[in-house]
Amino acid sequence: MDTREWAGPSLGRPADKREPAEERCYDFLDGLGIEYRRVDHPRADTIEACASVEQRLGAPVCKNLFLTNRQQTEYYLLLMPGNKPFRTKHLSRQIGTARLSFAGAAAMKELLGVEPGSVSLLGLLQDREGRVHLVLDEDLKREEWLGCHPCRNTSTLGLRMEDVLEKVIPRLGHSPVWVALPWQEEEREGKDP
Repeated sequence: MDTREWAGPSLGRPADKREPAEERCYDFLDGLGIEYRRVDHPRADTIEACASVEQRLGAPVCKNLFLTNRQQTEYYLLLMPGNKPFRTKHLSRQIGTARLSFAGAAAMKELLGVEPGSVSLLGLLQDREGRVHLVLDEDLKREEWLGCHPCRNTSTLGLRMEDVLEKVIPRLGHSPVWVALPWQEEEREGKDP
């Protein structure tokens, strides 16, 4: 049971010792010389649970979806605005793959080193072999800040988008694929294929 209370926002890493995956995130960001805000909070494992985190952090929390193809041979980490709806068909069309589904907890742990509800861009620190494709929604470019978990869903970091694009992603060694996902479902007659 999580007993973490609300704290912050604070600048930089916490004074207390954290889980190794979370500590790795702080080491990585500190090594890049990136300033970041941090809010410690009770478990927030859905985008809906992050609404109050966003208010305290002063930064929008990004929706992070870990997806796979039917054969579970290709994996994708999609980052998009938290309040934007997601339909797999729109993403599949743009990246040229068969319809995607959510990857399971075992693959998430193996490839990103995180548990469900803690997926974020910083999970790519674990993916040294580059098995996960990074996919970013174009609308993120309009944001000044990116809110994401440091591989644990009891803290959330606010990173300047400029730092994310110019320092974090290049150092992670993943070249992003940019997509333009719609805010609304296109109106069509008939059912969704």
